[in-house]
Amino acid sequence: MKVLKFGGTSVKNAENILKVKEILVNQYNGKGDYAVVVSAMSGVTDELIQMSKLASKGDIAYQVNLEKLKDRHFETAKSLLNKSDLKKIENELSLFHETLGNVLKGVFLVMEASNRSLDYILSFGERNSAFIIAAAFKQRGLKAKYLDARSIIVTDKKFGNAKVDFKTTDKKIQGYFKENKGIVPIITGFIAADKGGLTTTLGRGGSDYTAAIIAGALKADQLDIWTDVDGLLTSNPKLVKKAFTVPYLSYKEAMELSHFGAKVIYPPTIQPALQKHIPIKILNTFNPTFEGTRIGNESKQQSDKPITGLSSFSGVVLLTLQGPGLVGIPGIAARLFKALAEKEINIILISQGSSEYSICFAVKEGEQYKAKQAIKSEFEKEIKEKNVAEVLIEPQMSIVAIVSEKMKNHPGVAGKLFSTLGREGINVVAIAQGSSELNISFVIDTKDEEKALNLIHDSFFLSEYVDVNVFMIGVGLIGGTLINQINSHSDSLKSTHKINIKLIGLANTKNMLITQDGISTTAWKETLNESIEVSDLNSFVSQMIDIDLPNSVFIDNTANSEIPKLYNQILSNNISIVTPNKIATSSKYENYLKLKSTAAKKKVSFLYETNVGAGLPVISTIENLVLSGDRITKLEAVLSGSVSYIFNTFSAKRKFSDVVFEAKNMGLTEPDPREDLSGEDVRRKITILAREAGYKVEMNDVKLKGILNKACLNAKSVADFMTELAAMDNHFEKLAGKANEENGKLRFIATMENGKCSIGLKTVDSESPFFNLGGSDNMLVITTERYNIRPLVIKGPGAGADVTAAGVFAEIVSIGNKYRG
Repeated sequence: MKVLKFGGTSVKNAENILKVKEILVNQYNGKGDYAVVVSAMSGVTDELIQMSKLASKGDIAYQVNLEKLKDRHFETAKSLLNKSDLKKIENELSLFHETLGNVLKGVFLVMEASNRSLDYILSFGERNSAFIIAAAFKQRGLKAKYLDARSIIVTDKKFGNAKVDFKTTDKKIQGYFKENKGIVPIITGFIAADKGGLTTTLGRGGSDYTAAIIAGALKADQLDIWTDVDGLLTSNPKLVKKAFTVPYLSYKEAMELSHFGAKVIYPPTIQPALQKHIPIKILNTFNPTFEGTRIGNESKQQSDKPITGLSSFSGVVLLTLQGPGLVGIPGIAARLFKALAEKEINIILISQGSSEYSICFAVKEGEQYKAKQAIKSEFEKEIKEKNVAEVLIEPQMSIVAIVSEKMKNHPGVAGKLFSTLGREGINVVAIAQGSSELNISFVIDTKDEEKALNLIHDSFFLSEYVDVNVFMIGVGLIGGTLINQINSHSDSLKSTHKINIKLIGLANTKNMLITQDGISTTAWKETLNESIEVSDLNSFVSQMIDIDLPNSVFIDNTANSEIPKLYNQILSNNISIVTPNKIATSSKYENYLKLKSTAAKKKVSFLYETNVGAGLPVISTIENLVLSGDRITKLEAVLSGSVSYIFNTFSAKRKFSDVVFEAKNMGLTEPDPREDLSGEDVRRKITILAREAGYKVEMNDVKLKGILNKACLNAKSVADFMTELAAMDNHFEKLAGKANEENGKLRFIATMENGKCSIGLKTVDSESPFFNLGGSDNMLVITTERYNIRPLVIKGPGAGADVTAAGVFAEIVSIGNKYRG
């Protein structure tokens, strides 16, 4: 014997009901060795509740809703039955609706809907549904028979959430099935009756419970719950898009997940199955061949995943009772919970510190003031004497729970959980965990619920990969190249590193676009150009912060001086930053320290390797030396790829202005070569390096001996500059000639020695590591207390969109690896 339950979406309309019939024929061979429990048609229970509310308020509009409900059921019956069979059940359906109308009229007249009346009103949802389905299945050759569960399930008189009398109920169920062998009963879920025959209900979601009660009484081989999802998922798919089906769960795990918000299964359902060791399967009516989830004695969970699933529910209020009068006093907790129990207040979660100074607990929203009053009455004396403080109420909270029987065998689960949340600035208000380590539950602000679920889901590898959500300003040469690199390597990133880089926001000087669905890395130009949103820096950052996606990274590919002013705000909102923009890190030393401090405090990344040396590992090398306890005493560097190319190419045989013009045409310099040749860019870079080495240096502290005269620097246009530069050719020819006479070469070198920085054109001989520098290569020579005889040398391409974009790309991937845990 198998017991099957089909939920509201499974019997929503005639089309879906026929799908249920096909499942019975194809999956169960249409034989009468099973029972079918059905819910009300999707939305009907809510409609009945709404009608009751309208009627209780004296609003005649309930009658309009009642007519719509009648029409829906009659239309469904009409679609499923031929004229002859339809005529047979029309009178019964009409009687159902006439009775329902009379009850609602009574509620309307007295303007009150008691729990008893509401249970009776709600019963019509399942009664209509089961009655129509039984007739439709019988017409199609199944030995189906309508069965009102009120005749076989007996409860107490607690209307709205009645308790089952299992001893009486089991006998009635067994008796019915003994007398009706070979029949497929179509049973009303959710409803029951007390010993006197009054209609009761088993709580919202009670149709699952009905099926479990019947399965338990019959010691069924299996309980199959058919719904609209592919089983019990790792999390709520409405909140976690990457949630997937858990193939196996233990009864205990399923009970924990269902209690904390997994709506696929109603919590009491599991108890009868557990007691009789009846396997439960969660299956999808709309994907009937999918295996779904099997719930049994063991979870059969994959050993590499420390948690089975996570769930949550909102609408929670946290209350805290605290004060010195609680410490070391026996019976305080007993008094507290007794006072709440007397007011029928259900406590969802409890947390108490070992100091006994405070006890906090969670209740459903709407019960907090009743709870507060109950506590106030119980502890009136202690509050008056100020040994106990007034109850603290914290509304708009959510409870999140991670569940697994195997957490006990995986050390560090709690540490990983809370460090993941802390990294994204999610504050945990209360924590509860039992010694069995089956469940870790915690309370957070409801606004953080979705973000927390996605973070945890990714962190524990319940997802195939972790999403890194990128917001990028500046999509010119570097930005465009970076997007192309992301596109080219996206597949390998997913397969090898389990990282998925999603473009969420893009902005250039004209347009901006932010979409949580992501922006195509192949059609991004067209998508951005078609955006109607005008580019606005403050709006872009505000939207990015408001969306509050986990694992967010802000990329600044510009040289804009306004954007760095927002860096601290961005970091403060737990968003990492990767940037080749040197302005922030070379600004006032105080601001530089503040940004690094904010990043450290918020546990996010502030990465700017490409500030110096494009893709070369310059800053990271210095950082590692300092972290290892070494002291950097001297830095010597060629830090401009464009200037490096110019002096590596220039000789006494060539005009200096011709070499500069050539470099400009090759795209090695800025459109105005003065930005490179002025040395200001190098000044920023050596300032940054000195700071990374541990020295307090301002840009104004760096002594810069320029190579251009005032006429060049003050020229009104680039063309005028090139004319003035040509006038300096003789000067540079003499410098080159003198260097040649000394068997040396000209190099534009920045130097930092014990915190003192200078920049200037120098002649280096063949003993210098800078002598053989070629092309547009950069070079950094690092002398430390450890490397004082033979310094460290870093050399490579120091300019170009490809290497700069690759450096930014590498830092995004490093953040993704951190997010993966």
